[in-house]
Amino acid sequence: MEEIKMPLTEHLGELRKRILISLAALFITFIFTFNFSEDIFRAFMFPIKYSLDFSVKGRYVHFIPQDKLQNTKLVFLAPAEAFWMNLKVAFFAALLLALPVIFHQLWKFISPGLLPKERKYVFPFIFSTTTLFLAGASFCFFIVLPFAIGFLLTYKVGDFLMPMLSVGQYIDFCLKFILAFGAIFELPILIVFLTKMGIVTPRGLAKNRKYAILVAFIASGILTPTPDAFNQTLMAVPIMVLYEIGIWLSYLFAGKKSQKPGKEVVKAD
Repeated sequence: MEEIKMPLTEHLGELRKRILISLAALFITFIFTFNFSEDIFRAFMFPIKYSLDFSVKGRYVHFIPQDKLQNTKLVFLAPAEAFWMNLKVAFFAALLLALPVIFHQLWKFISPGLLPKERKYVFPFIFSTTTLFLAGASFCFFIVLPFAIGFLLTYKVGDFLMPMLSVGQYIDFCLKFILAFGAIFELPILIVFLTKMGIVTPRGLAKNRKYAILVAFIASGILTPTPDAFNQTLMAVPIMVLYEIGIWLSYLFAGKKSQKPGKEVVKAD
């Protein structure tokens, strides 16, 4: 069967079409979320007001109020800063709601380069990519940010220091790390695609596991907002787990020619 190759102009036209559909979906969801921007904005105060408390002996995990930060309020330093922050949080919420459409358009753009039997995975692709991104964003919002913000706002703060946060800097701080964690949680999907393209192999990924662990801790050290090892580990451990999941998924989707990680194939003479 001969492959039908699209010229560059058709590729660009297809890309433009997918981007326009994604932007239209984003605009529609933004109109909806902007009506609730104040509620969304109030939800962003959660990492300041609460922190995750867990006990090994008591076997419980729950959120407790941050006593030192309960009265913390955000301030704006420019006349339009509060308005722009409402737009920004509404846009972020709209992006989360539009993720299925955006990932579907991404699939429609790359599907011509896939085999017919591979194109049937459109719904698993949309579901997995959306779920992984939301899982990463939730993990950051409910676990990482409360620890990080609690550490930064209470570290050596005494009678002479009081946190006074600019709303612009605070929202940008939160969104940067939420989006980073959401993107990092897409690692298994990325590994599967790299395997299907022949760039990596399951055996090669398993063989270089120690380097992946090193890269995970280096990346967490750069991306995490605090210098303590605990918060860096909170990011490095999910990366390593996602890397292992990616190895096994790449083995399952790579086809018969791929070998199981850690096992050799011996050919008989």
